[in-house]
Amino acid sequence: MLNESDVLEVLDLLKSAGAAAWVDGGWGVDALIGEVTRTHADLDLVVLLDQLDVARDALFEAGFTQVLRDWLPTALAIGDSAGREIDLHPVLGSSEGGEQFLPDGERFHYPAPVTGTIGGRRVPCVDAATQVRCHLGYEPTDKDRQDMARLHASTGVELPLDYMPTP
Repeated sequence: MLNESDVLEVLDLLKSAGAAAWVDGGWGVDALIGEVTRTHADLDLVVLLDQLDVARDALFEAGFTQVLRDWLPTALAIGDSAGREIDLHPVLGSSEGGEQFLPDGERFHYPAPVTGTIGGRRVPCVDAATQVRCHLGYEPTDKDRQDMARLHASTGVELPLDYMPTP
């Protein structure tokens, strides 16, 4: 589990190492909402593909030495001895957005990050519409439905039918 301090520490670490990163996934939803809405098992980060080694080395030095899932070039999940997990999503591009290579040969476009808030601090994060697009193509869990409902209530982002509340 990661808390707000952990997230900010990781973002500071990557910035100091010269690696751009923006928050995605559950923490990204919370950043857009501006408050922590639930516990988070991991921290999803979009990173630039050409800075992946820098990011990985910095995180390794900080104790994230366990490779949990190596699905490169799509994703790399690493963890530390405290059970904290970081899921890196490399994109080919720049801090203005990029393309993530998917396992089926397709690409997923991440636009430039927007600004969210974690722990009272402004952080770069994935925009609301892209958060919704990241939640398509699979059967949503209760956690996914709750995240999307909170995101919709906070930002007004349009949700697909799979995420619309049932009457």
